[in-house]
Amino acid sequence: MGKTPKRYFDSAGGDEGTADAQGISTEGVKQEKKGKKEPKFKADPEGGMDVIQVDDKRARHFRAPKRGGAKKVKLREVPVDPEALRRHSRGDGVRLEGVKSRFQKIKQKRKDINIEFAEEQAARAEVLLNEEEGFLEVSDDELTTEVSQAEIVENVDITTAAKHFNLQLEFGPYRMRYTKNGTYLLLGGKRGHVAAFNWVKKSLLCEMNVMESVHDVTWLMNQTMFAVAQKNWVHVYDSKGTELHCVKGMNRVTRVEYLPYHFLLNSANEEGFITWMDVSVGQTVASYNSRMGKISMMCQNPWNAVTCVGNSKGVVSMWSPSVRDPLAKMLCHSMPLTAVAVDPTGTQMATAGLDRTVKLWDIRQLDGPTVEYRLQTAASGIDLSQKGLMAISMGNICEIFKKPSFVQKDNRPYLRQRTPATISNFRFCPFEDILGIATATGFTSIIVPGSGEPNFDTLEANPFQSLSQRREEEVHKLLEKIPSEFISLNPAQIGEVDVPSLKDRLEAKTNLLTMKAPKINFEPRMKHRMSKAKRIKSKKIVKETLRNAAIADIRSAKEALKEERGTGAQETGDFIPLESGSVLDRFRDKKKLKKKK
Repeated sequence: MGKTPKRYFDSAGGDEGTADAQGISTEGVKQEKKGKKEPKFKADPEGGMDVIQVDDKRARHFRAPKRGGAKKVKLREVPVDPEALRRHSRGDGVRLEGVKSRFQKIKQKRKDINIEFAEEQAARAEVLLNEEEGFLEVSDDELTTEVSQAEIVENVDITTAAKHFNLQLEFGPYRMRYTKNGTYLLLGGKRGHVAAFNWVKKSLLCEMNVMESVHDVTWLMNQTMFAVAQKNWVHVYDSKGTELHCVKGMNRVTRVEYLPYHFLLNSANEEGFITWMDVSVGQTVASYNSRMGKISMMCQNPWNAVTCVGNSKGVVSMWSPSVRDPLAKMLCHSMPLTAVAVDPTGTQMATAGLDRTVKLWDIRQLDGPTVEYRLQTAASGIDLSQKGLMAISMGNICEIFKKPSFVQKDNRPYLRQRTPATISNFRFCPFEDILGIATATGFTSIIVPGSGEPNFDTLEANPFQSLSQRREEEVHKLLEKIPSEFISLNPAQIGEVDVPSLKDRLEAKTNLLTMKAPKINFEPRMKHRMSKAKRIKSKKIVKETLRNAAIADIRSAKEALKEERGTGAQETGDFIPLESGSVLDRFRDKKKLKKKK
């Protein structure tokens, strides 16, 4: 028959070290070698493989190293940049001189410690912001305006080079708008062509012809909805081009804007009416007549959500839905305005007029102009980027200037681009070094190095937003929606306490002392078989009852004032003493009264 074939246990028994390592008992094998006894494991060639018993107790388990023996590594403290600490500073701490309670002192100290810790962490987090904006640099004998887009495309990476493209369209002139995160682009042609697409991936969302004239377009909450100002009314569409709503309260609209934190769609029409509609509930919040005629230039201030409107008298007026009249007016030019724009931070406003000048104003202080540019021809459009670059259009030429300042003496343009047709609208793309230019014959995307913000906040605007993140963002924005009544020139006034002045409190008390019983108009119900005498009698009884109750309330209020005045209390925040002790004191000599006091 030959030799018995070797089994797994035979090979395992021959190597004790291997068997012990695998947790297999080798006691039977050792006894066979010493006393030549019957082995514990017996091979049966006809019965097949026997079951191998594993000794769990002798199996070697993995043991983690003891922690006590490891040496503790001390972290070296890295100093924080003082300039970064100054930028994130929240002011000096609270003085504890007037605090009497020991518990309140300790509580305030802990609060100051937490604030200092937050400032330090915010300053240290700037290390993660490793992206910086970069500008074109040329030799001393060259100008950046001589650098063409073809040369820029040749010297940048493939991803950035793909963002420069041209679209030849036939239904212009066009109006365009980027989303808040800069990923999607919306185009609207004068002759009815509307298109929405992801311009980075070149993927089309929808494209249609509304068969009406299109005057302006804007995105709403995100890329899922957009509004189009058509010939008669404003229409709202979804990302597939399906019409969701027709806003007939906004007719003959020329310009539209969207306020993202208030969910308000703002429009201005040919008759001079400015309208705000809440898109979350579909109701009109306010509609006022500006009395300025047709409005052709309008923008919003992102800092306080105030609408800035320019007119033909060179005046920029600022509007809020809670006030019928403009909050403020600025005389910016002596000639009619041609363009108005506000930077994304809400600190500067740029205006252009027929006097061939472009002026920058400090919109927070309503002061200026801080910087003034003189052009060869009047500018037809203005836009400001996230890093302060300013683009100006003049016919078919677009010039970009670097961030202006008081000390800047050289006002030469940074870049210059010539388009094949007249420029109708242009905007800087958020978080990208891109300027989108809409013309009468299409759309052009040019590269402007240094125009976009390199470090973005994903909680505010995420260019790489997923579907689940977009849904969560919609819910959070609806929960954090700001009422339209809070729109004002200074948003910080919302948290302040409205303290009435001394004059207001004195007038209120004077009105209370001179108050008379009100006139009561009461007509009893007509009952069946009710005589006229009984009806007049019931009417008289009710009138006397209500009049006596009002007189009693006025008397009690006057007596309370007299008691406060009689106690001789000094003027406080809640009490103002009256000068006269009685009604006849007004006939006395005022000089003698002053001497007595």
